[in-house]
Amino acid sequence: MTMSASEAAKAVVRRNTEEVQGGGNWDLFDELFADDFVDHTPQPGVTTDKDGVRVLYKALRAAFPDFHAKIHWQSAEGDLVTTYKVYYGTHQGTFLGIAPTGRRVHFETVDAMRVRDGRITDHWGVGNLYSLVQQLEGGRGPNIG
Repeated sequence: MTMSASEAAKAVVRRNTEEVQGGGNWDLFDELFADDFVDHTPQPGVTTDKDGVRVLYKALRAAFPDFHAKIHWQSAEGDLVTTYKVYYGTHQGTFLGIAPTGRRVHFETVDAMRVRDGRITDHWGVGNLYSLVQQLEGGRGPNIG
């Protein structure tokens, strides 16, 4: 039985979530991400290219060594895969300027990744970092008013 192009694209994104982000498999990162990858919604202070994503992923794994996600659903239209997931981890390293707290945290993310020829070429995403910061700061949350 042959996998459809959309199912194959979903499998690539799932491997990134589980094996790279969740497992720190940097060799697989190099296989899954295209050299001309573009992040259309980069985090502050991170470049929009493949190296920027690698920096972000490594920073997350350094701050949350047990960082992992539970994928709740994925949908694919052609080569574009949308995923809703919740990330989990224990804050053991500095993140967003916040010293380690030892707190277990979680935050939701919805992202879309384009997969061409088995490699991730583009990313768009929204993560609930407000919730993450609230948890890291012990429920106070940032002052946005």
